[in-house]
Amino acid sequence: MAFTLPFLNGATRKKRSQIIAVDLGSRTTKAVLFERRGDTIALTRYTLLDAPVADKKLSVEQLAEHLHAVATALGNTTKYIALSVGVNDALVKLVDFPQIPLHEMRQVLKMNHKNYLQQDLPNHSYDCYILPPRVRTENEKKNDRPAAMSPKLKVLVTAAKQQLVADYAQAASLAGLTLEALIPGMIGPINSFEQALPEIYATATVALVDIGFKQTSVCVMDRGELTLNRLVNIGGDHLTIGLADAMNISYAEAEGIKVGMAPEVETALQMQVIPLGREIRASLDFFEHQHDRPVSAVYLSGGSGRSELVQQLLHSELTTECKNWNPTGFLQLALPGQQAVDIEHIGSQLTVAIGTGLAAF
Repeated sequence: MAFTLPFLNGATRKKRSQIIAVDLGSRTTKAVLFERRGDTIALTRYTLLDAPVADKKLSVEQLAEHLHAVATALGNTTKYIALSVGVNDALVKLVDFPQIPLHEMRQVLKMNHKNYLQQDLPNHSYDCYILPPRVRTENEKKNDRPAAMSPKLKVLVTAAKQQLVADYAQAASLAGLTLEALIPGMIGPINSFEQALPEIYATATVALVDIGFKQTSVCVMDRGELTLNRLVNIGGDHLTIGLADAMNISYAEAEGIKVGMAPEVETALQMQVIPLGREIRASLDFFEHQHDRPVSAVYLSGGSGRSELVQQLLHSELTTECKNWNPTGFLQLALPGQQAVDIEHIGSQLTVAIGTGLAAF
């Protein structure tokens, strides 16, 4: 199957009435069940499950067993599933292409990936998404230089190992599921943000920072246009381990107070957040220097992103407003029992899974 890279309108699959979307995390798997209800999308259930093998590659059989457990936790109401591909397993890069059809772009990448991606990537699957041009203001149009005879297209390119694509498809099949799409995990927060905060997405220049377990993704969105994406090898695990060591407490205790607002941990946590803040600041500086335009706010997601203390410490380091946001705000919530109560606190962790479901639904 093709390695698909749709945002919201890139897919040509049949519209399904329900779909499971899964974010396979290093420590915790996050999954949601979407149901189509007229013109709205309902979130009917979610689950967070421990990853079966930490820091090791799952066998196809282990992954199949895990996906079966996810589907069972979500009620076994549909066999259709979309998976996010981890930020380490899928290369995502902005590339300028001549105006050629998508199938030709894929072929060019297959034959000439080293020139376009500056990496030798044999035995990979490739896909492309042509980024729609940003709507330009009248002043920008007046200041534009005359268009070239053959203007380039801005294309988001992704690549993943063919074996990984085959393994995911086989694991889904062994679990009794139908794999509808593979979506790069870095794309998830963008999809969710566009639907949750459409006006800000379309008119502001912001950074979307998703703090994962091992890595943090940084995407700068300039008035609806992705202009920079970067992966930082610092995640929530780094913050928790550093906090536990600094305070001589257990990992579980550090995880709990990191998300809370305990003032006594501020100094210890600050020392862990500073390196992450510097990396994010370097990304913002690069964008601002290239585009002569400031990033107005940083929107945080992921487990650590919901911590008010982490938000405050990053704000101090970045000197840019940092805030959490709700990726479920645009969804119709039809959750059972305790899940309806907990979603306010869990929502930030579901950002990638929600964005994956949007791309495939």
